[in-house]
Amino acid sequence: MTVPRIHRETWVNWTLLGLLLVAPVIANALGEVYYVNLATRIAIVAMAAVGLNLAIGYGGMISFGHAAFFGLGGYVAGISAFHAFDMTPVLSWPVTMTGTDNLLVIWPAAMLACAVLALAIGSISLRTSGVYFIMITLAFAQMIYYFAVSWPTYGGEDGLPIYLRNQFPGLDSNDPLSFFLICFVALVLALAITARLMQSRFGAALSMARINETRLATAGIAPYPIRLVAFVISAVITGLAGALFADLNGFVGPSMLSWHRSGEIMVIVILGGVGRLYGPLSGAILFVLMETLLGGLTEYWLLFLGLVLLFVVLFARGGVMGLLAGRARHE
Repeated sequence: MTVPRIHRETWVNWTLLGLLLVAPVIANALGEVYYVNLATRIAIVAMAAVGLNLAIGYGGMISFGHAAFFGLGGYVAGISAFHAFDMTPVLSWPVTMTGTDNLLVIWPAAMLACAVLALAIGSISLRTSGVYFIMITLAFAQMIYYFAVSWPTYGGEDGLPIYLRNQFPGLDSNDPLSFFLICFVALVLALAITARLMQSRFGAALSMARINETRLATAGIAPYPIRLVAFVISAVITGLAGALFADLNGFVGPSMLSWHRSGEIMVIVILGGVGRLYGPLSGAILFVLMETLLGGLTEYWLLFLGLVLLFVVLFARGGVMGLLAGRARHE
């Protein structure tokens, strides 16, 4: 008997999420901290891709500048840790504000910063479409990249080390398994928020803006504000992932803001399946495992990644999720 596609996809989704949760727990019990950190990296890059997938997969906004939000979130975490370490104020006028290492403070700060930046970028770039939208988002991201390079206070092109990982109340974030659980819960929340949005009237309007914006406008709903809100939410999710990524590596630098990072996140979305809720997770698993396994064998591992990406584009429109769970209804 054939398993219904919706049940099959749900089973695949829960299996991927379960494997991501169980694998580091087993690795930690065996004393293999490296694999715990590897799972943490998968959770973080998957979360960044969840944000981009909301823009590309559901909103049809092909942004090549999401590294700006990823890096901005990382710099908020890095600057906070820097000032918390030496107890110097972040701002001295008009308000004296000292650094903090509390994630419950850093996360809202990172999300707010990314929301403001996305609102500024989106309000301009969303007035265009196609290749113009792609180039404008890329241009803004590169402007922020060069600003970070020329900011000597926080390391400039050398970046900023994070000597003390930012803390979460009640948990020891320096413990690899505890930090993984923080990142895992953040990923699950990002997936839940995206699912809830797409099941709402807002999600229906966003999908229609992607499919046929003229029909949406005819129904009395302006596509521009719908896309702008989705773009901002997308940036906030990606920015939070950037803050966690900086804490994981103990370092934040301009590389987090470069166009290469934007391309990496986009590749993860395409590998997993554009417009599939758990596509970013499957794409992140494949990408990080290829980077780890093949990268340890040859410095030309990106050649093999390119071949896999080519196969996905030509023969598997739904990406890894399409192969595992079948094609989605809108494909």
